[in-house]
Amino acid sequence: MSAGSAGGRPRDPDVDRRIAQAALDVFGDTGWAGFAMETVARRAGISKPTLYLRWSSKEALLTEALATNLATVRPIDTGTLHGDLIALATQMIKLYTGPSSRAALRLSLEGPSIPGVADHDEQLRRSQAGAARDIVRRGIARGELPAGTSARLLLETLLGGAMTHALSTTPEKRAALHTAAAQHARRLVDFLLDAVATPAVVATADLRPVAAPLFMPPA
Repeated sequence: MSAGSAGGRPRDPDVDRRIAQAALDVFGDTGWAGFAMETVARRAGISKPTLYLRWSSKEALLTEALATNLATVRPIDTGTLHGDLIALATQMIKLYTGPSSRAALRLSLEGPSIPGVADHDEQLRRSQAGAARDIVRRGIARGELPAGTSARLLLETLLGGAMTHALSTTPEKRAALHTAAAQHARRLVDFLLDAVATPAVVATADLRPVAAPLFMPPA
């Protein structure tokens, strides 16, 4: 972490890591309303003046802590729809079961309204949406998905399932889920692809049932 530094002797990376984790823990526990430099300093085991030597404001501190520890979605291209979706779901499960999981949840709830932090929240959302669009585009091109499949609906269903499972897992079991994230992601993706491959029965205006693939945008 480097923002807000005013020079002087070299920074201690271990102290920076402690501060970053403390900032994320405080944000995750109390939200933006309870986020204070003094609280972060106490949680990190440093003095408040030491914290202000590194960052001039709590906005700068939280923004960099999030940018450093809550990465946007990494590029995904495994060569198959199945592999791409598993990779995407795995990243999301790890995000919500890792050491910064509470901060990740807070970010999804409060991020858009926090100065500075809103930009990182938007980058994270765009990276998720962009990854989903690319995955769906390649899946359609390879004939693995019906033409016109909605990337938005597929993303919402996949990431919603990954997030819900991670957050509903009891704290004492989250470490195990974090380690086994790929295995659960595979089960989730297998279920979704079965649904995509199985046409859903919908009714036309004259009430005749017709088959329509799931995740298609509404007419």
